[in-house]
Amino acid sequence: MLKIDLTGAAEFFDGAGLDCAAAAEAHRVLASRTGAGGAFTGWLDLPARMENGELNRILAAAQNIQRQGEVLLVVGIGGSYLGARAAIELLRTPSHNELPGATAVYFLGNTLSPDAVNELIAVLGDRDFCVNVISKSGGTLEPALGFRVAKALLQQKYGRNGAKKRIYVTTDANKGILHDIAVSEGYERFTVPDDVGGRFSVLSAVGLLPMAVAGIDVEAVLSAAARELMDLDLRSPENPAWQYAAARQHLYRRGKSIELLACYEPSFRYMAEWWKQLFGESEGKNGIGIYPASLEYNADLHSMGQYIQDGPRTLMETVVRFERPAGSCKVPFVMGDPDGLNYLAGRELFEIQQIAADAVKTAHISGGVPNIVLSVPQRDEAGFAALVCFFEMSCAISAYMSGVNPFDQPGVEEYKKNMFRQLQAL
Repeated sequence: MLKIDLTGAAEFFDGAGLDCAAAAEAHRVLASRTGAGGAFTGWLDLPARMENGELNRILAAAQNIQRQGEVLLVVGIGGSYLGARAAIELLRTPSHNELPGATAVYFLGNTLSPDAVNELIAVLGDRDFCVNVISKSGGTLEPALGFRVAKALLQQKYGRNGAKKRIYVTTDANKGILHDIAVSEGYERFTVPDDVGGRFSVLSAVGLLPMAVAGIDVEAVLSAAARELMDLDLRSPENPAWQYAAARQHLYRRGKSIELLACYEPSFRYMAEWWKQLFGESEGKNGIGIYPASLEYNADLHSMGQYIQDGPRTLMETVVRFERPAGSCKVPFVMGDPDGLNYLAGRELFEIQQIAADAVKTAHISGGVPNIVLSVPQRDEAGFAALVCFFEMSCAISAYMSGVNPFDQPGVEEYKKNMFRQLQAL
């Protein structure tokens, strides 16, 4: 189970300490599925359901996609693509698409920029490709238009019948625009579970199919996630999800309204983007909510470090640290020592990274920024599963503690209504 260290935030707690009673009640409501949005708590047992459900079909489809071409275009927005992209970049590399022999995975349907779409078409070039379009309803504008573009490219290259064999649809099991199109055209279909909202859906076919195509061991992810969710059902103040949720809410009440999620691995960037949607959509309601922001260390220490250290004292910081690197990298010895760094020659870069992280933590705390550390053994399938389950569980508990429904997004629906109203007036 992921480990949490609150010592860097303890001096910012008042005498009452963390409200574990409120965390316990929020956990009870979540587990009983009786709270606001309780119909969308299917993610609590999703790993086990996937292992006994669509998993074999997902694995077979992934192998088929790998045989069919060099590229998979994933068409989706928000929770329909962020989790898969987070997993691929964290567990493979942000440069996965350039790896020899890898099936490249590109993402479409998350923008209305003509330049971005045309650039992606140019990058695709003449390579053989398949499409996985992901949408619960099929009515969201950006992925719907992205699918039109992708489908036209497929039909131009392979003809209508050939294109049908290269389109994989992840949508509602029984209804919706995309469901009806898939049934009519005979596309292979996978399910967005009725009881799982988009931002909680990465461990369903939504995330698992693109992940499997990229070569991630999704069976290991699901097995680890099932164990993690069992561990996180601990009804005790020792539960790290309780501690994280309670610490965030306590610091928020003390004026820390912005949470910075940081990591010293560049491959974590889209994991942070997934986290921002998870917490932003779940908690930002009724005029309240902690604002989720993300930073990439060490790079952002040289662009945002001044603000963190010396700006408005409305910040709290959560840092994800991996306990072991995937490989070794030692500092070389240089004759003459022109830069004066030979005292580090032979040292592991990871050791230097950890010392830098400790130094940053000390500086930020002294500057008035509470620091929470989340430790994960390493960047592998089990580590990814631990992060997903921990953040989902703590997010739901934290939202219930603040008195909001963790599973709706009324503000998002408002912008969609306004946009369609104006588009239909064209």
